[in-house]
Amino acid sequence: MRTSLVPTTTTLPGTPRAAAAARAYTRRAVARHAPAMPMDRIDDLCLVVSELVTNAIRYGTEPGDKLALKVVLSADRARIEVHDPVRRRPRPRPESCDRTSGRGLLVVAALAESWGTDDRPLGKIVWAELAWATPPNQAIAQRDAALTRSHQR
Repeated sequence: MRTSLVPTTTTLPGTPRAAAAARAYTRRAVARHAPAMPMDRIDDLCLVVSELVTNAIRYGTEPGDKLALKVVLSADRARIEVHDPVRRRPRPRPESCDRTSGRGLLVVAALAESWGTDDRPLGKIVWAELAWATPPNQAIAQRDAALTRSHQR
């Protein structure tokens, strides 16, 4: 059973430091809403977040712009969305041993089950989804914990 949790969103400055802040934010969201997520998938998720945020900073912002990072977690899946103000869509570059950059979307495609882009009124959303196997007893415990937290609010 998939129990969707409340998505969390933060705003980040369009500066190089935003990638580290995005990773830290993602780790806190996972610790709170998906504590049974395997450590290797947390690392994969943070790498995907870092790549998407870095791409948004390089190609989707001008000085002074901000980004939005949305993290949606369930018992066996995570969706990351990075919102930026530029409509130009990202495109993977061909693999090359000669380049020192331009591999971010190849990394995202390798780690995520799916990724893509959506338009928004002022800019775009680049998203990725990662999944992991959750043993049935952990999924039930997560669902019960989420229900308990929602009733305590």
